[in-house]
Amino acid sequence: MYSIIDDLILYRNLKFEDTIREFCSLNKDSEDTSKTISNLLEVAGEYGLDGNLWENILALALAYNENVYSKATEIIGETKGSINTFALHDFKIFRDLFHFVPDIDDELLDAISHYVGNGRDSKLVNTRVRDRILRLSKQLSSAESDVDFKNIVTEFYKEYGVGKFGLNKAFRIEESNDLNSANIIPITRVEHVYLEDIIGYDIQKKKLTHNTESFINGKPANNCLLYGDAGTGKSSSVKAIVNEYYDKGLRIIEIYKHQFRYLSDILEQLKDRNYKFIIYMDDLSFEESELEYKYLKAILEGGFGKRPENVLIYATSNRRHLIRESFRDKTETDEELHSRDTVEEKLSLSARFGEKIYYGSPDKKEFNGIVLSLAKKHGIDMDEKEILAKANMWELSHGGMSGRSATQFITYLQGQK
Repeated sequence: MYSIIDDLILYRNLKFEDTIREFCSLNKDSEDTSKTISNLLEVAGEYGLDGNLWENILALALAYNENVYSKATEIIGETKGSINTFALHDFKIFRDLFHFVPDIDDELLDAISHYVGNGRDSKLVNTRVRDRILRLSKQLSSAESDVDFKNIVTEFYKEYGVGKFGLNKAFRIEESNDLNSANIIPITRVEHVYLEDIIGYDIQKKKLTHNTESFINGKPANNCLLYGDAGTGKSSSVKAIVNEYYDKGLRIIEIYKHQFRYLSDILEQLKDRNYKFIIYMDDLSFEESELEYKYLKAILEGGFGKRPENVLIYATSNRRHLIRESFRDKTETDEELHSRDTVEEKLSLSARFGEKIYYGSPDKKEFNGIVLSLAKKHGIDMDEKEILAKANMWELSHGGMSGRSATQFITYLQGQK
C-alpha cells in the first residue's frame, strides 16, 4: 500500500518505519488500530517519551536516520550544494507528517497527543538527549515553513550529531555471529565524573586535557597511556575527559583485548564520521602467552592501513610496559638465541604510545587532602581529626592510600548516617 513516506529520497529506511506507515493508514475502519497504538506505547516506554507520541516518534526517526545530508551536517552544521534541495524535499514530507491527524476515536487520539509518561528514564538514550529530542519534537511541530523545519533539524544535527554516535557518548563492542566483524553498541548509562571530581593529579590532568584538546581541534595528538598504581584515578580521568568534551563531538568506544582482532573493522566504521573517537582500553596488560598485543601494535603504528585522523587510542594500565617481563627474557640461557629481540618486541608496544602519563599513589598528606575534599563534597559532618583517624585505619585494611580507597571510605561513612 502506498504511503507518503515512499516519496522520501534521503530519509529512507526510517527507524519505526512500520509503525509510521501503520499510523498514516489508520481510520475508524482499521482493524489494526489497537496494534498500532500498542507499538507507539512500546516506543514511548523504551525512550521515556512524553507529550505528543506521534510527533515524538517522527522526531526520533529524524534524529536516528544516517544519510548523506544528516552525516554531512553533524557537528559541522549547514552544508552547501544540491543535497539541500533533496533535503528540503524530504523535510516538506516530514512537515506534512507532523500535521497528520488520523480519523480515529477522539478519546484515543487525545491520549496519543497528550501522553503522560511514567517518569522513568529512557532505556536507550541518556536523559539529556531524550529531553532534547522532546524539545526537537515541539520545535518541529511549530515550524512555520519547510525551510524553518529544515533549519531546526540541521541545528539539532550540529548540536548532537545523528544516529547512535550522535545520541550517545560511550560505546562497547559486541561480536557479530560471523566473528569477522563487530557491532558498536551504545552504553546509555555513563558515570558522570568530571576532572574537577578527581582530587589532585593536576599535572596529569593537564597533560591529558592538552592532548585531547589538540585532537578535538584537528591538531596533531598522540595515543595516550595512563599507567601507575591501582586506584589512582586513571580510568576516571578518561571517563571525565569524554564527559568534558562530549559536546564538542568527542566519543569513546571501550574494547577488551580479546576483541582486538576487530580493530581494523571498527576503524573502518569510524573513519568517515565528523566525530572524534577515543578507543579506550582499560587495565591493559598481557601475559607472556597472549598474542593479542600484535593486533594493537599494527594499529598504533606499523601496519599498512593508516589509522583514521579522527581516532586516538587511550589505555590505562598498572604496567608501564604493558607486557609482563621476566628475567628469563634478559638471560643468555634461554632457548631463544636472540633474547634481546624478545625484550625489544615487548617494549615496542609501550613505545608506540606517544604520551605516557604516570599516576602514583598519594603520600600521607595528599591522601588526607583527598579524604577531606571528598568529605566536604558529600556533606560529611564530622570533626577533621576524627575523619582522618578513621580514614587512616580504613586504608590499612583496604589496599593502602589511593583515591579509590578514599572514595570507598567516604561511601562507607555515608552508609553510616
